[in-house]
Amino acid sequence: MLRPWRRSPEHRRSTQRAPWRRTTVTVPSQPPIQSYQPVSAPVYGVAPQEAEARARSFADLMASRRTIREFSAEPIPAGVLEAAVRAAGSAPSGANVQPWRFVVVTDSVRKRALREGAEAEEREFYSRPGAQEWHAALARLGTDWRKPFLEDAPAIIAVFEVHKGPHSPRPYYVKESVGIAVGLLLAALHHAGLATLTHTPSPMRFLNQILDRPAEERPFVLIPVGYPAAAATVPAITRKALHEVLIWA
Repeated sequence: MLRPWRRSPEHRRSTQRAPWRRTTVTVPSQPPIQSYQPVSAPVYGVAPQEAEARARSFADLMASRRTIREFSAEPIPAGVLEAAVRAAGSAPSGANVQPWRFVVVTDSVRKRALREGAEAEEREFYSRPGAQEWHAALARLGTDWRKPFLEDAPAIIAVFEVHKGPHSPRPYYVKESVGIAVGLLLAALHHAGLATLTHTPSPMRFLNQILDRPAEERPFVLIPVGYPAAAATVPAITRKALHEVLIWA
């Protein structure tokens, strides 16, 4: 018959932790929870009879926006990029964390590095097996792995998602939040009479090294900004009609 196992006095003594060996587990402090502090909502001051006219006017303005791949060297007026980024920063975001960073690049050396890095990624992507479908989709747009606009445009705005890091909180709905901010940025730049293009080389981590951004900032999109070149062209494409994208439910 097996006897129940019992610790010997020596074993008990050997496994008892001496007072000087006790360890303290430090639980990181949590930031204080801020309570809801209401303030008066803004008054927009648009008369009902003006609402449709203003909406139509803005829609007409945005309908004239086109993606431009050929830029002139004409400089961007001072203050325009700052105002456009301020408009982008007004976008709604998950828990109001505002998880975005806008890096404006005007230095020619860094723009050249951006182009070289993007073209290297694009050449590899275009050469992958099975990329024929992607090639076919781009054929009518007249684009390929060459990205001269990253060097020709007077400014490049690199947009980053800001994730949790030493000095940034955990974000929520990051891509949705940053995507909305980029939409406002494009609208503001177009409203100012500037041309833009959205470029997303894949992968984009080389941007962190070129632009000295920390690991918690993840590249989202590159936006060349400037005025169209005198001989710039755009593809003969159309947008979907309203009845194709709008459904009343």
